[in-house]
Amino acid sequence: MIVLLNGAPRAGKSSIAAALQELLPGVWINLGVDVSRRTTPPSAQPGIGLRPGENEHPAASIAPVLWAALWESIAAHERLGLNVAADIGLHDPAVAADGARRLDGLSVLLVGVRCPVDVAIERRASDPATYTTERAMVERWERAVHRWAYDLELDTSLASPAECAAAIAARLADGPAPSAFARLATVDA
Repeated sequence: MIVLLNGAPRAGKSSIAAALQELLPGVWINLGVDVSRRTTPPSAQPGIGLRPGENEHPAASIAPVLWAALWESIAAHERLGLNVAADIGLHDPAVAADGARRLDGLSVLLVGVRCPVDVAIERRASDPATYTTERAMVERWERAVHRWAYDLELDTSLASPAECAAAIAARLADGPAPSAFARLATVDA
């Protein structure tokens, strides 16, 4: 099984991924933006963490390749019998369509991880060296990453990571079968 946790930076995706690893049976590998950025050299940063609208950034040319590598890694893990929880900030329609094609035939639950802009700004303020607290940027992230239809949506200002993980576990157990990510293969870039 693959669970894609999509949301803006500081929405709580990584905390939910860690909670899934504790809650769900089997081995759950935590992949996504955070892992990818740690493995990307400084010359290619921010890699797949490139912000919406930064098409002229020097890393813009490498970001699609890094996303393709992430999608292929997620698929390889799943095909080898490992479950994957991936924290992503998916905002590019071409990258989304490519991911849906690369994960075609695999069970992918697309989860929208939301939190109010004011909460995101407060969370970003705790790490000012990494995150801007500029409202316009936070709002741009929110609009860009939540352009998709989801199999499940969570609000981390209302639920703890453990409660979010429990909601995901219930959705996986009770159905219906995930379908939102597969539909992204037809999204216009």
